[in-house]
Amino acid sequence: MNKKFIAGGCSFTFGHELSDDNEGKTPSKQSWAYVLSQEANCCQPDNYICTARPGTGNSGIARRVFNAVANTKDISCVVVMWSFLSRYDWAMPRHSSLEHTRWATISPWDTKMASEERHTALAGSEAQQEQWKQRDDLLINTGVKPFADTIYKHAANEYHETYLSWKSIIWLQNILEKKKIPYMFTLADNSLFYKEFDQHKDQDPFMTALHNEIDLTKWFFFGERNMGFNQWALLNEYERGITHPLDKAHRDAVKLMQPKFNEIIGGK
Repeated sequence: MNKKFIAGGCSFTFGHELSDDNEGKTPSKQSWAYVLSQEANCCQPDNYICTARPGTGNSGIARRVFNAVANTKDISCVVVMWSFLSRYDWAMPRHSSLEHTRWATISPWDTKMASEERHTALAGSEAQQEQWKQRDDLLINTGVKPFADTIYKHAANEYHETYLSWKSIIWLQNILEKKKIPYMFTLADNSLFYKEFDQHKDQDPFMTALHNEIDLTKWFFFGERNMGFNQWALLNEYERGITHPLDKAHRDAVKLMQPKFNEIIGGK
């Protein structure tokens, strides 16, 4: 079996803080996506392609999955766990330290405004604090840091971030359908669709129309109101690291996801 299994997402798919986490250098084989690829017998271990990056947002997730799809033959399927709204993927002036010399993931934690919040959240992990310090230095060196401060101070807002996320989801969905590549989408948090009990799609006719373009029959949700993986793990009190559910949550999530996966893609 030489077919490739492509996974997209953020740290929840990459496998941050899982038992085989190698300081974020290589994707985990304990993450939900890898476990699903093996349980569903969709690919050999070496044919698992993880495009996920810790901290990335939905535009970056879509871009990386598209890049893998465009440059890979014999794809069995694609799975994606979409992330939080408030992260941006930006093509910057070329710099050797940026992803492919161009791309930068930007999150609220990259700003001066959120530095105290980040420090508090990571207080229990010296390793993660050091990783963020190195990231800060990189963002300053590449010019991304002041740009991030400006975006989140003057321009960032939930409406625009919802628009960008849904546009990225629809773009990737339509590409996969055009190429006849089976896929299943899921999500980390239902803030992708909800603000507390209010649905983003109800804000105005434009957002309603955009939401209607998303094929929700190809999605797995972890409960009512489009519950996401991280919310489900918190609700069910799974063991956590500093900011992520650990191995058992990923394994149990796959047990829940597999019937829907088989319905959409077919058991192998």
